[in-house]
Amino acid sequence: MALGKKLSPLLLGLVLLIGLLAFLNWPQEQTGQRPAKKLTPVKVYQVTNQLFPITIDALGTAKANESVTLTAQVADTVTRVLFDDGDKVKAGQLLVQLNNKEEIARVAQLQVSLEEAKRQLSRINNLAKSSAASEQLLDEQQALVKSLEAQIAVANAQLDDLQIKAPFSGRLGIRRISVGSLVRPADEITTLDDISVVKVDFNVAENHLASMAIGQKVTATSVAYPGREFSGEIAAMDSRIDPVTRSMLSRAVINNPDSALRPGMLMQVTIEKQVLDTLVVPEEALVPNADKQFVYVVAENNVVSEREVIVGERRPGWVQIVKGLNRGEQIIVEGTLRVRDGSEVRVLNRDTLES
Repeated sequence: MALGKKLSPLLLGLVLLIGLLAFLNWPQEQTGQRPAKKLTPVKVYQVTNQLFPITIDALGTAKANESVTLTAQVADTVTRVLFDDGDKVKAGQLLVQLNNKEEIARVAQLQVSLEEAKRQLSRINNLAKSSAASEQLLDEQQALVKSLEAQIAVANAQLDDLQIKAPFSGRLGIRRISVGSLVRPADEITTLDDISVVKVDFNVAENHLASMAIGQKVTATSVAYPGREFSGEIAAMDSRIDPVTRSMLSRAVINNPDSALRPGMLMQVTIEKQVLDTLVVPEEALVPNADKQFVYVVAENNVVSEREVIVGERRPGWVQIVKGLNRGEQIIVEGTLRVRDGSEVRVLNRDTLES
């Protein structure tokens, strides 16, 4: 009987399957080929020493260098308004004139009386020299002259009260009166702010007290000007610690030549405590595990080793490494989730690393 007739179709299929499996699993060393290893692509960072500023952050409120609400000293009618909303004015500049006709007439009347009294005093003085007038009459006339001079001084002061002037140079606010308005003491006319220099008041926790000093440099930012920093220095510190908040009120002074900062703005204040020369790595290189921090170090043979590190100070995006790394070592910053201790990797950015 022929061989083909002895083999059933099921047995023939089984023989063919065994042969296929044997061919696929035949040792590849015999054919001179090795399977290519699939290396995990990663990006690394070379650990170096950097200047690492340690800072204190606080929130503060901007205030004008000088600020006042202008009001009238007496009740009277406005005859002239000599400013517009938002004007820049000089110290002593006249802003508002109140009705002063009565006071001007009073001063003129007193001037005439004074001139007459002085003529009488001169005549009596000449008569007294020849004993034609008594010393008492001379004294009475001198007293009258001094009294009139004092009355004129009072009248001139009353005239000044009817003129509202800028007490210092600065920028005016919104005008709240018009010609013909009747103003009374304490009625708001406008505001005046000197914002050539801005004061920023902020609170600092008492544990930073030893790091604070008059003249210390600060930088401030505002949401109104993204990316812009305003430089200044600490000008004053309160003499007491608030027993409720355990913080100290401090004041920084910032030059504001372009009037960009306005009173009432919320400022983010940064104070530089010290600058460390230390090992610094990107924050994304850290792999937390329980209460410990680890990094993946890439050796020259591209093999990864997991290493515990001790972290010191932090800044946005960066951390200080106190222990666990050496200068010049390379750590993984991209791809940490795809590697393990002992993994082999392919470094994508080795050519761009600093030597």
